[in-house]
Amino acid sequence: MSLLCLLLIPFIGGLLCWALQRFGAEYARYVALATMALILVLAVGLWLTGDYSQTLLPSGGSLCGHWVQQLSVPWIPRLGIRFGLGLDGLSLLLVTLTALLGMLAVACSWREIQSDAGFFYMNVLWNLAGVIGVFLATDLFLFFLFWEVMLVPMFFLIALWGHDIPGGRPRLYAAIKFFIFTQSAGLVMLVAILALVFVHYHASGVLTFGYSDLLATPMGARTEFWIMLGFFFAFAVKLPIVPFHSWLPDAHSQAPTAGSVILAGLLLKTAAYGLLRYVLPLFPSASAQLAPVAMWLGVLGIVYGAVCAFGQNDAKRLVAYTSISHMGFIVLGVFAGTEEALQGVIMQILAHGISAAGLFILVGEIAERLETRDLRNMGGLWARFSNLPQFGLFFILASLGLPGLGNFLGEFLILLGTFKAHPGMAMLSTVGLVLSAVYSLILMQRTFYGKAGAEAPLRDLDRREFAILSTLMAVMIWLGLYPRPFFEVSRAPTQALQSLYAPAATAAMPTPIARVAP
Repeated sequence: MSLLCLLLIPFIGGLLCWALQRFGAEYARYVALATMALILVLAVGLWLTGDYSQTLLPSGGSLCGHWVQQLSVPWIPRLGIRFGLGLDGLSLLLVTLTALLGMLAVACSWREIQSDAGFFYMNVLWNLAGVIGVFLATDLFLFFLFWEVMLVPMFFLIALWGHDIPGGRPRLYAAIKFFIFTQSAGLVMLVAILALVFVHYHASGVLTFGYSDLLATPMGARTEFWIMLGFFFAFAVKLPIVPFHSWLPDAHSQAPTAGSVILAGLLLKTAAYGLLRYVLPLFPSASAQLAPVAMWLGVLGIVYGAVCAFGQNDAKRLVAYTSISHMGFIVLGVFAGTEEALQGVIMQILAHGISAAGLFILVGEIAERLETRDLRNMGGLWARFSNLPQFGLFFILASLGLPGLGNFLGEFLILLGTFKAHPGMAMLSTVGLVLSAVYSLILMQRTFYGKAGAEAPLRDLDRREFAILSTLMAVMIWLGLYPRPFFEVSRAPTQALQSLYAPAATAAMPTPIARVAP
């Protein structure tokens, strides 16, 4: 029942926030914070009490084994749909990340959101419930349902509480663009899910949406490739992969701070999870055929996102483009398929979620005080704060991959694992590391350095803001200096996935032409 509680508590908490709005915004805020704190306690309890070393082992060309926690009851028996939830090491890490960032997203919006706070926190909690459902679903229909549940609350967060940029497009434009892109991709994924179910029904005579059943679906190579392409397209739009990325900078720049934290730290990670959980295990041969194209798109995203970050004057848009660049490393590592690369992908998911959340919160705190996010109107802020610039320096260094922090470890493992499979792509991707140092230092210089003039000091971080940023800093240092607990939890899923994908990747490689002796 722990898995059911992880889902129900955010939904119930959201309803309570909305109901308590009439008594004052403070009640809604404290209920939302307590709700996510309870989810975090449940996730940590599952981490401490479960054995995550023997889950989902490869056998006979598919993944088998057991979930550490599982719930499966009939839902729509006539269509073979079950209410199925499952937890292994991979989903545990992401649920824990969701609980942590969700709690901090609630805390960082404490002062920013004043109107309809109860309805705001209801949307935040329901969005997080959809994210948790995506990470736990073991029925593909249920997975698609939670995939759609995520979209509507985020649409409202951007459309109702977002920021209109002077001289730019209104926040409603960004919300509609986000919804159209992600909803269109979701419909393509639904078609792919139905196609997979019908292929399995034709081969076995059993109508089911169960993940474990569909893993062993026999199908032709062309059928497998086209169905895989439907899943890949949906996740490529959500990640996002260039050229499906144009919705992300608009959504980030006009979302409230909590929306940006959830969007960068969690919603993008659902697509990375989809690649690891669905694309590679369900379609290993087709994924191996697509791997060269997908990896080149990843390299393109690394370089393109970094170059676009140079030209941004809006601090939020700059951080948004850095997310596109970092997501390129995830695509590269997923389709490299080596154990080191897959472990690096999981570390990058966690580390980028923390560092991006920290940067967006910092930008939000600065904008709250200056009433602008335009870098041309900043400069000299180091002299006008006591402790905020130090946090800014830390998260900027984390984003560029400073050794000793989580981002460095994730990117290093991805490049190491990719070099074993595709040395050229790995070497070309290192250009992104150089570019990340450049745009990170540009952000630091334009924001905190320069002439401060005679301007008065600004209000520094209060205890709530200090606690939020200190928590993110501590987790980032933990990821970089002592990653062993995270690797132990994720080792079994990554080893199983690598064992399944490696033979398909080897078979898809072109056979070298033997030299014939004269």
